[in-house]
Amino acid sequence: MMINATDIRKGVIIKMDGELFQVLTYHHATPGNLRGFVQTKLRNLKTGTQKDYRFRSTDRVEKAFLDTHQMSYLYADSDHFYFMNTETFEQVSLGPEALGDAVNYLKPETVITVDFYDGKPVGVELPAAVELLVVETDPAVKNATVSNVTKHAKLETGLVVQVPPFVEEGDIIKVNTDSGTYISRC
Repeated sequence: MMINATDIRKGVIIKMDGELFQVLTYHHATPGNLRGFVQTKLRNLKTGTQKDYRFRSTDRVEKAFLDTHQMSYLYADSDHFYFMNTETFEQVSLGPEALGDAVNYLKPETVITVDFYDGKPVGVELPAAVELLVVETDPAVKNATVSNVTKHAKLETGLVVQVPPFVEEGDIIKVNTDSGTYISRC
């Protein structure tokens, strides 16, 4: 199915030159004296490489049709991450290039959506937010009265986020998977 370049959004999978690309970022610009364009950052789903690409507003791109399945994260070994289909109990392994930044939000039994193209897994969609355990945090600054005081916190997956001073080790916090930012304490 062909879509207009202006309909491209973050996370959309498109097919260009016979290969699949996931849109990581996009920006639609219409400079005053030029025609509009869409500036994107694309990740090749096969190789994991990223490239910047500019589409004219009048360009049409092929949107890839994907099958999606709910899968539960099981475990990881040195170079693969293993998932189980929640309906059929089939197991699938994905390399880090297919997961991208999603590895920072995966803990056992996390249910995610895995995208398949021609029967092969090509990418994942995370829930909007995940709950993760704080394993290490900087000490709170005493008498910090400024409203935007934050500190670093290392989470169980290795992800480091900025958190308010009242968050301590052992707390479970909710993290936005799109931006990687703290939402709330659970």
